This record gives sequence, C-alpha cells and structure tokens, in this order.
Amino acid sequence: MNKDINVDELRSNCYRQSKIPGEFMLQLRAPGAVISTKCVDIVKEIAEKYGDGELHIGPRQTLNVPKIKYENIDKVNELVDEYIKLIEFGECGVKELKENKGGYPAIGVRNITACMGGDSCVKANIKTAGLAKKIEKILYPSDYNIKVNITGCPNDCIKASLSDFGIFGVTLPQYNYERCVVCGGCVRACEKQSTGALKEVNGRIEISRDLCIGCGACTDVCPTRAFTRFKKPLYRVSIGGRTSKKDPRLGKIFLEYVDEEALLAMFNNWKIFSRKVLGDTPIYLHGGHLMDRAGYKMFKELMLKDVPLNKEAKVAERLNWAPQEYKANINVKHV
Repeated sequence: MNKDINVDELRSNCYRQSKIPGEFMLQLRAPGAVISTKCVDIVKEIAEKYGDGELHIGPRQTLNVPKIKYENIDKVNELVDEYIKLIEFGECGVKELKENKGGYPAIGVRNITACMGGDSCVKANIKTAGLAKKIEKILYPSDYNIKVNITGCPNDCIKASLSDFGIFGVTLPQYNYERCVVCGGCVRACEKQSTGALKEVNGRIEISRDLCIGCGACTDVCPTRAFTRFKKPLYRVSIGGRTSKKDPRLGKIFLEYVDEEALLAMFNNWKIFSRKVLGDTPIYLHGGHLMDRAGYKMFKELMLKDVPLNKEAKVAERLNWAPQEYKANINVKHV
C-alpha cells in the first residue's frame, strides 16, 4: 500500500494501528458492559466480513475487531453507524453526533466500565449498567480524555480505584435498636468481610462512621432487619487513579455518600473543567494528569460548581497523592 494513512485521525475514530502496515483494530464501545444481541450480530458481521472472524474483549470492556484493512474502513463505518444507533442513541440517549463523517467521532472518553452490579450480584449496592449509560449520555462524545469505572460495592471488582474517576456503590447502614436481638452476626460479618466498624457495647451495636466503608455486609446478615440499607443509592467517588509503568497510583477519595443527582451534575462539569485547564485545545492527556496540572483546589471548585450536594454528602478538603516510587538501590537476585 502506497497511500499515506493518517493514523492519528483513525485513532480518534476508535481504530488502533496494528504492527502490520495497513491493518487496524476497531474498538466498539459497550457502556456498562451490557449490550443487546442485535449489537452482537453487528459485531459478528464486522469481524467475519472485514476482520479474521475473531473478537478481542478489551481491558476496558470494549469489543475489539482486529485485522481490519485500511481500504475497508468506510464499509466498516457503515456498520458502526448501525451499532451507534442501537447503543449510543437507543440505549444511552446520546444526542445526535454532530459533524460525524461515519463511525465513531471521538475517543477521548474511554468506554465506561462496570461490574455486573445489582442486576446480578447480591453484594452490590447499586445497579451499575444503568448508571454507566446515564454517564455515557453526559460525557460522550468528547476529545477530552477520561476513564470512568463503576463498581457495585467497595470490594471493587472492576478496579475503580485505578481510574480517573472511580465510582463505588455504597450505603449508610441504618440501625434500629428496637429490632436488634444482639446476635452479633453483623459484628462478625464486619470483622471478617470488611473493616471491623461494628462492636457490641452494653447490649447494643455501635457503628464507627470513621471505619465504616458503606459495604452493607451488616445488612446482608441481620436476621431481624435491625440493620438496613439507606433509602436510596449512594456513591463514593475516587479520583486520579491510574495504571502506568512510570507512575501508577491508587485514586484518592473525593466524594463520600453523594446521591445520583449530585453525581451526574458533577460529570456535567467535566468538559467545562477540561476546556478551562487546556485552554479549549484538547490534547491526549489522561484525566488524572489533567487533575494534577490544575491542582485539587481548581478541580474541586470547577467540578462541584452548581452541584446540589445532598445532606449526607462529604467532600475531601484536600488530597495528597502517593504515586509508586522506584528506587535504583533495590537488589534483585536472578535465579
């Protein structure tokens, strides 16, 4: 193939360059990791007609079709448009994609990942797939880079703590002393499964709110429903987490016990924050690095602008990052 290929432009359309010249891998979005079988049929058709019949499920839950030839990309994009109609317009309610020349218009917002959540998991405090689609509607499309992971409980099966924004489904356990028979089941469950935030004192259970992480383990085992979950879903939000060979780090807790209204209002401010920090010029900079560039004070001010925080919500006053440190004086024995 003699024709020059604009790899950066194709990358922005969700095509990743292969090691083989003229071949690309298409990344199809699947917000919340739930798609209809109609969408699966489209992916199957793309893989069989224009790939090699194989499908790679990416680490961000994208459906990846490898070995697509450059000369077939326009034909592939016709099928991608059908996929977009079903997923982005139909399931997520994304508005019309302006100036779309076919296929995906942007890659900045990475696929929003989620564990199975409350639709299937007994431990989950929230329904993750539905929330992912609501956030997709707010964020996509955009050239400003961001990764969002949603986990149904603090167990964090989806590794939300390693993402720009990690969303954890949590609860504020409600204790009714009149229903409590002080069987100790909640205390044992918290000690074994969680942080040991409960203890029996003078015939009743006391909760250390400083230790409680809102997992809801106590509510799962209480035989008399003395412990129950909060009346509505609540969320913990961590920020600035990332995987990296150079400076990986766990995210730090930004918000505690926010409700869905506040959570979605916060995400409405992401593009405003990104434009402000980058001067209306999108560059390929991960969300966590963008937060570092702005500083926590500016981040908090812009991301919480006009956000209606519920009375249970807590906001971190300040954050101290702790990136992975590498030292040259480590002795490694080779076997």
